[in-house]
Amino acid sequence: MSLYDDAVLVLKGYEGQDELRQAYLDHLATHPDGMWKACHAGHVTASALVIDPSRERVLLTLHKKLQMWLQMGGHCEPEDTSVEAAALREATEESGIAGLTLLPGGPVRLDRHPIPAPCHWHFDVQYAVVAPPGAVQEISDESLDLRWFAYGEVADVADDSVVRLLDATRARL
Repeated sequence: MSLYDDAVLVLKGYEGQDELRQAYLDHLATHPDGMWKACHAGHVTASALVIDPSRERVLLTLHKKLQMWLQMGGHCEPEDTSVEAAALREATEESGIAGLTLLPGGPVRLDRHPIPAPCHWHFDVQYAVVAPPGAVQEISDESLDLRWFAYGEVADVADDSVVRLLDATRARL
């Protein structure tokens, strides 16, 4: 199955955010290249919120380009076999933590946001992952910093999209 086909299946099976979910599906129907960064009309991205084993904190990255505290995530790559695999790969690469475990149940939420030209939109499919006990993070080239934040601290450092992702993740937990 292609990554495109996987994304369509994941989105068709996703419950909630019906209008936004349909916008993702419409975008992919109109743009067969909508999984890739080269699609300037917008493309699907995959991200994951990293939760500590005690489920009391989340690991955020201070994104080098955007200068914002965000969840781990980014563009899909040709070697990704699924959107879920892309999210797990991105979380592992950006956190430096091996052995992350996806929270069951598929995506936690969807978040479409504008990005600077030449592209216009990221259609982000957001997951949550749990770090293994004793996990030690390691800063990647895409990050200025990595830091664990207690749930109650996230709204003070991150934007509303990260807060919504945290809220949806906590509801899933």
